[in-house]
Amino acid sequence: MTHFIIDDSEENFCNLVCSNLENRGLDWMLLSDKDVLTVNVKDKYLIVPSKSTNFDTQSKSFVDYLRQNKFVKAFIFTPNAETLLFKSEFNGAIKELQVPECDPDDTALFNFYVGLFIEQFSRQTVNLPCSDPETASLVNLLTRLAASNASVLINGPTGTGKEVVSKLLHSKSNRKDGPFIAVNCAAIPENMLESMLFGHEKGSFTGAMHSNDGLFRAANSGTLLLDEISEMPMALQSKLLRVLQEKVVTPIGSSKEISVDLRVIATTNRDMSVEIEQKRFREDLFYRLNVFPISTRALNLRASDIPAISAHMLTRNITDVDEDPKVLSTNALSRLMRYEWPGNVRELDNVLQRASILTNSSTINECDILFDSDLTVKAPNTVEALNSKFQAHVE
Repeated sequence: MTHFIIDDSEENFCNLVCSNLENRGLDWMLLSDKDVLTVNVKDKYLIVPSKSTNFDTQSKSFVDYLRQNKFVKAFIFTPNAETLLFKSEFNGAIKELQVPECDPDDTALFNFYVGLFIEQFSRQTVNLPCSDPETASLVNLLTRLAASNASVLINGPTGTGKEVVSKLLHSKSNRKDGPFIAVNCAAIPENMLESMLFGHEKGSFTGAMHSNDGLFRAANSGTLLLDEISEMPMALQSKLLRVLQEKVVTPIGSSKEISVDLRVIATTNRDMSVEIEQKRFREDLFYRLNVFPISTRALNLRASDIPAISAHMLTRNITDVDEDPKVLSTNALSRLMRYEWPGNVRELDNVLQRASILTNSSTINECDILFDSDLTVKAPNTVEALNSKFQAHVE
């Protein structure tokens, strides 16, 4: 487990970093906290402002302090620099992000820069990057909900991060050391889904050459995510209901009931009241899953999340650990903020990956942004649009 320890000698920096970590569902400790340096963890990171009154971050004494107190890495934030710059020293043990001064009215760009800094040390942890107050409230709710074992039903449009929410809920729970297993109920044929979920005995059906425990037993002591639960066939819904009620599974070909201890999270993008009315989903199963309902919102309803999500995606999509992420220009970010995002966060990821390929520099400019709506469903026209973009860069 990684521990983030914040140098709180500079109040504005401390408030900025702590609020961003809290909004993402990440925990931290303050350097001034009693006994903070004696915490025995594998990975201990120090987060420092360049104007720290505790350290001269450019001195040898700072390096000695990190070694003596067993910090794995230190991350330095330098605002109001002449230009954006990623620095790395001592084989990546000390990293610094220098960001240029922003227009006071351009909060989106500043939030993007802050997001880049947070991603430098949180990229390996499960978190939900956000700036929108309602999204931050959702993260706070997940933190409280994680302490229970209640079943959760997450409803929201396609591509709004329902699986990310599920992973964050698992990572904050007392089951975090157990497995997190996700299964897409819409992607598996009906004749295979029962065996995959509940398991089977050897020889129980044609082709069953070996026994299989099933995903419920595989997720024991952890969390099982049933993605797109509304697509589950009615015949399986009654069997799932019994498993949730009795907390036992009976593999195909066996009469033996096997106890399971896990949390079940389900997701859907459908109006479940309509599904129940149309007899496509069991009402009793809905109430069993809907102990704690959560909704995810479309991206165009929380545009202020775009800078933090963009920083997260641009950092995550790096293939070389020594490579710096691409950065967004003011105009590029403004264009992203104005778009309607019919494909939500999933489309934003597509656009950023596409722009990272199209740009011929370390900065993504407005001309590099190509939305999914700019590409028609016909493959030749899609290729033509992309070729046009490439040709514009060449010229």
